[in-house]
Amino acid sequence: MLKRGFDVLMAVTGLVVLSPLLFAIALWVKLDSPGPVFFRQERVGRSGRRFLIHKFRTMRHMPVDAGPQITVGADVRITRAGKHLRRAKLDELPQLIDVLAGAMSVVGPRPEVPRYVALYPPELRDKVLSVRPGITDCASLTYRDESTLLAASADPEKTYAEVLLPAKLRLAAHYVDHASLATDLRLIWLTIKAVVFNR
Repeated sequence: MLKRGFDVLMAVTGLVVLSPLLFAIALWVKLDSPGPVFFRQERVGRSGRRFLIHKFRTMRHMPVDAGPQITVGADVRITRAGKHLRRAKLDELPQLIDVLAGAMSVVGPRPEVPRYVALYPPELRDKVLSVRPGITDCASLTYRDESTLLAASADPEKTYAEVLLPAKLRLAAHYVDHASLATDLRLIWLTIKAVVFNR
């Protein structure tokens, strides 16, 4: 209950305080390229329930599931606005809506698409999906330059599935085992530092 109350408070505060920025980004996305402001994609949440995650659209509008489900290096699908939004992680801000709706938490394991959740080992799957997924976590901080790492691979999808995904799952499981309000506050501060100060 404490965590949920904290999430609601953070989501409401964030949406109100950041509303001018959110409006400006929405306008930028709309003017930069044809298509909707938001990108919505099915992800797997707590207890295996699926939901549609919200992000500012950073790629050219195309049919759902067209192209790979990971971003590799200077992906040609990324728009001009999207390049800057991704670098600053501002495309993730609409997930405050998902937090308010109860599908996500501010801090928690990042939600994956069903395709990759199917690769989770059973013991880790149950643990990682026992909590709400989050906007930020240890793995998203550790692998901020994930697309650059994948760009160096001859087979990015294989590298993601066999190397990065297991590493992320270990970090997610560690978070679940040690989750607390203090841990969440620390990860939020580290995320702010990473975004604002590029650390």
